[in-house]
Amino acid sequence: WKEFVFSINVLFEFIKGFRALHFVGPCVTVFGSARFKAGHPFYEQTVALSGRIAELGFTIMTGGGPGIMEAANRGAAEVQAKSIGLNITLPHEQRPNAYITPELCFQFRYFALRKMHFLIRAKALVAFPGGFGTLDELFETLTLIQTGKVIGVSVVLVGRDFWDRLINWEYLVEQGLIGPHDRELFHYAETAQQAWDLIARNHGVRPAT
Repeated sequence: WKEFVFSINVLFEFIKGFRALHFVGPCVTVFGSARFKAGHPFYEQTVALSGRIAELGFTIMTGGGPGIMEAANRGAAEVQAKSIGLNITLPHEQRPNAYITPELCFQFRYFALRKMHFLIRAKALVAFPGGFGTLDELFETLTLIQTGKVIGVSVVLVGRDFWDRLINWEYLVEQGLIGPHDRELFHYAETAQQAWDLIARNHGVRPAT
């Protein structure tokens, strides 16, 4: 009985997400720490970047919570663009931020389905500094790109000093754990403008001057 109920819940959540997002166009998914507050440089960069991305015609998609997620939804809202928030039920309840487009605010029970929706419409993933959740999404995306399960997704890491100190990519290459070409699966950006230009260039959109 428990297995049956679980299967029904998964199927319901799967169908619900697809029906609600069926008419949503290409997205840019933004990840990063929930702990950055308004006024922090990364928060403000996210607001600026998301506004530019929304003006390109992409829909911003986030995990729906505070910090970088809030900043990304806020950037879209400030240019009167729609944005998506995919919240997740957690032991310490996460509340949707106030900047998500109301009809595009969702609550998921299962991480696997939430992750699928993060990527299925994504043309780019932008990762600002973050903790376990950000790293989880980043490495899952890189693995799917590396293995050819996902194509056409640009990965932009904002803040090279943070990422290089956190992850020793060269050591992974030296140990034969990833190939030298795997370092080409992602790009670095230091500013919102650089990240915006990378996404625009990779998807055939002329960057703003």
